[in-house]
Amino acid sequence: MVVSDPHLPEFREQFEACLPSTTTVRWPAAGDHDALLAAVGDADVLVSGACPAEVAAAAKGLRLVHSAGAGTDGIDVGALPPGALVANTFHHEDAIAEYIVASAVLVRRGFLHQDTALREGTWEPPAYSPLLGEAVVGFVGFGHIGSRAWQRLRAFGARGVAVTRSGGVDAVAERLLWAGTLDDLDTLMETADVVVVSAPLTERTTGLIAAKELALLGESGVLINVGRGPVVDEDALYAALRDGVIGGAALDVWYDYPSGSRTGQPSRHPFGSLPNVLMTPHSSGLSRHTFVRRSDDITANIRRLALGRSLDNIVAVAR
Repeated sequence: MVVSDPHLPEFREQFEACLPSTTTVRWPAAGDHDALLAAVGDADVLVSGACPAEVAAAAKGLRLVHSAGAGTDGIDVGALPPGALVANTFHHEDAIAEYIVASAVLVRRGFLHQDTALREGTWEPPAYSPLLGEAVVGFVGFGHIGSRAWQRLRAFGARGVAVTRSGGVDAVAERLLWAGTLDDLDTLMETADVVVVSAPLTERTTGLIAAKELALLGESGVLINVGRGPVVDEDALYAALRDGVIGGAALDVWYDYPSGSRTGQPSRHPFGSLPNVLMTPHSSGLSRHTFVRRSDDITANIRRLALGRSLDNIVAVAR
């Protein structure tokens, strides 16, 4: 097997200890594409969130591509050998829930702006901002991430509403004020003080939140995006933050990502120049807890594969 996920080398000793004793593991250096191509030639398993056609073509015997996260959009399923499985794993919901709570407090109460001002010797006048417990939190998407974040936010006394693609959320069981479908998005944006976006990126959700929806959120509203950047229209979001249409945002997912390096702007717009934005590099789910549990999931699936048993979390089968 070949492990090219950039986060797992930190857990290499634990990871290898949980594998069948006959397993040979190769760890090509992160970002070394040539080393990856050389390593996968006789691989049965690739652990990576990325498997483009070129890698799939070089690995003619692949039986399993296992993402070390929830995302599998970087895996070209159509290029994999017939019958190859694609699996994923989660366990990021606790870490992302902490991020949502922390960023909601930081942005909503103006702490970002106060911090910047005080570093320059300016004592900002009190904003008398409302507490998180007084907020209505709107969830656009209510899966692993949304439901776990709501458990945390509920402890502050916040009230919640949610919209999902299926509309299958039981508002009473989840102790929400109400739950609906994406057709109810405008009502959610108008009702909520804080909007948490964790919906997946699909044809329908691309640009789901644009200028009209942001205007409904209003000048004191806070947007937190931990789903995918393009669910929120890039141009509309920048304009709304720059012009005070909304109060602020915490953005952990972006529109542009660096390729093979750790440098590069996350958007064509200068979000970094805005005082009302918390910017993080898609790191909200990256904790030791997350990857210890993901490592356990992956190695358990590989043991099942070696024994000919059914695997957990299969998301695709190459035809």
